[in-house]
Amino acid sequence: MRILHTSDWHIGKRLMDRDRLPEQIGALEQIIRICDEKEVDLVLVAGDIFDTYLPPAEAEAVFYRTVLRLAENRAVVIVSGNHDDGVRLAASAPLAAGQGIYLFGGPPQGGQAAPRRVWASEIGPNHAVIAKGEERVYVNALPYPNEARIKAAWNNSYGETVRALIAAGDAAYDGKMPHILLSHLFVANGKNSEGERDISLGGARMVPLDVFPKYGYTALGHLHKRQKWGDRIRYSGSLLQYSFDEAGMEKGVVLLESAGGDIAVKEEIPLKAEKQLMRLEVSGVEEGIALISSLENCYIELTLHLTAPLTGEDTRRLRAANEGLVSLIPIVKGGEVSEIVRRSDLNAEELFREYYRVKCGAEPEEETVKEFLLLIGEAEA
Repeated sequence: MRILHTSDWHIGKRLMDRDRLPEQIGALEQIIRICDEKEVDLVLVAGDIFDTYLPPAEAEAVFYRTVLRLAENRAVVIVSGNHDDGVRLAASAPLAAGQGIYLFGGPPQGGQAAPRRVWASEIGPNHAVIAKGEERVYVNALPYPNEARIKAAWNNSYGETVRALIAAGDAAYDGKMPHILLSHLFVANGKNSEGERDISLGGARMVPLDVFPKYGYTALGHLHKRQKWGDRIRYSGSLLQYSFDEAGMEKGVVLLESAGGDIAVKEEIPLKAEKQLMRLEVSGVEEGIALISSLENCYIELTLHLTAPLTGEDTRRLRAANEGLVSLIPIVKGGEVSEIVRRSDLNAEELFREYYRVKCGAEPEEETVKEFLLLIGEAEA
């Protein structure tokens, strides 16, 4: 059985004020073509389907169209991520199962699916057995475990709680078929990107490598940078470059193949992005204009080292030089090159003030900042 591992689609995610839905659609079309060309039997999506709990209708429409096409001749198993409302995502699970799409994210639910070329011959509260003829693959499906979803299983530590949840998902596993753990987790020594800068929460929601099974394959989502530990534990990475520290980073999917009672990685397949992210630095406005005016099909973060403050006219000329310029970082220090402060090092208030300056060309009023921070506090609550 051929299996495709993908994750972190973040449908509806924007880059500051730029709509990236057309790029996301293009990347998803590539995944559909890869599945057809490589004769994939099972698609695994390891969470963060959407970018927000309440995605726009356009994003939901893209998701439904994509998974229906993926499931035309194969099975699709999806777990929710920390950006998804798992209950909302899995609400259509009874209907989706009839189409070969198996959703895990809400309250545990079992059920039955109609036989197809590739289908779930067994669906449990937290697992599915995918069948193709006489072949079987066991999928332990663990949605992102936040406190709201795992109150009943909460133990002394987050890692131990996740270990218990994995064990519960394997309760029906007989050890006689290939095994996959599909989940959305943060491995303790994984490398995160600026696009997911707040997910570690000081390490409280990180899990150690030893919670994962020593057998089969662990298909992970959460971290946007493609990475692995051996051949058995992997992040496929995000659909697109979603933050500027991912500039130049290749995105893709992982193709697996069941062999006997095990799973083996067959190849990593790149996805070709319509637009690349570029992080650039120059030593003045004129140098910046000359550099970015020659670039095409990209989004640009430009850091300017200056000896005098950036004027409104300078800003207009820079933005006119390339419509892909989305982030402008002026650094002024008496002609000397100063140390760059990355967004990953800024708190919410500093990020808001920078965004306001870029968008409005002025400092925000303190009342506006206060209202923003109140909203952030309500969201976190």
